[in-house]
Amino acid sequence: MEDLEYMHLALELAKHGEGRVNPNPLVGAVVVKNGKIIGKGYHHEYGGPHAEVFALQEAGEEAKGATIYVTLEPCSHYGKTPPCAKKIIDSGIKRCVISMGDPNPLVAGKGISMMRDAGIEVEIGLCETEARALNRVFLKYISTKLPFLFLKCGITLDGKLATRNFQSKWITNEIAREKVQKLRNKYTGIMVGVHTVIEDNPSLDARIENGRDPYRIIVDPYLEIPLSSKLLHRHDKKTVIITSFLEKETQKKKELDDLETRFIFLEDRIFSWPQMLIEIGKLGIDSVLLEGGGQLISSAFREDVIDGGEIFIAPKILGDKEAVAFVSGFSKESMDEAITLPNVELHQYGNNCSMEFYR
Repeated sequence: MEDLEYMHLALELAKHGEGRVNPNPLVGAVVVKNGKIIGKGYHHEYGGPHAEVFALQEAGEEAKGATIYVTLEPCSHYGKTPPCAKKIIDSGIKRCVISMGDPNPLVAGKGISMMRDAGIEVEIGLCETEARALNRVFLKYISTKLPFLFLKCGITLDGKLATRNFQSKWITNEIAREKVQKLRNKYTGIMVGVHTVIEDNPSLDARIENGRDPYRIIVDPYLEIPLSSKLLHRHDKKTVIITSFLEKETQKKKELDDLETRFIFLEDRIFSWPQMLIEIGKLGIDSVLLEGGGQLISSAFREDVIDGGEIFIAPKILGDKEAVAFVSGFSKESMDEAITLPNVELHQYGNNCSMEFYR
């Protein structure tokens, strides 16, 4: 195997940490000596050992004189774990191949310098494009403290989210819905408008084996959420309501306090996306899966804050102009002005398909 193949393996290993490492990056590592893989590892969970630690532990004393392939620059500081750059040096590694530098100011080249000063041959840039795509969430949050916003929605062929009576179960098929559960596990928060809660009474959890339930973020300017809503009774302190300062001293707010609800208070009743994203980021939530409804999705497109998304399309037609539209409330005067999804990939889910896109 060549360098490229070993790094591709490290990138695949890194993906195993999805949904568990946030707000840390996804990282994989492979140790190779004399053309043989002697150690593999990935970052399993936030606060736990990093990928390099697992790979070097598996390699043991054989790591001396070997090459390690890492998808992100090894850390150089003491955080929740000791610095990986030092562990690589102490293990006797001769060569370190890295996909990309770490933009975290605590690292940012220091890990590379530490290893080079110790006499290790360091190469950087192999599969950098793939590594950056893998860590889109981390790269945005570490540099801006704003969460990565990913849109997920299921629509009919004529662009509807639900019937005029707000019935949406089920637009998409079971295969597509399984993908949705994976997305809920992948991103730290999930966001809906209060009317989605009122109409559907969703749990907003990730029904996936060994999955991690996201923070449930509800945009509710008038604090209309029913106290009987299922998502209020999880007792995990992961329900966040974005509402107006005008609701701060109300009886409804006090009752929600008793249900261990967290709040983001904003001015007035109409919230801008920049306002909401700044405050969500302050809670340590590095990514948000936007699931609806139509008004919230439309405002996200209008304010141009969507970083990526997957739009699932079912071969169904409602043919009703009063049905709930996927997007509405703004008008482009020409095709040249139309919003065009960037970098689209097409996927098939049985008789459903999807468009996945990223900035």
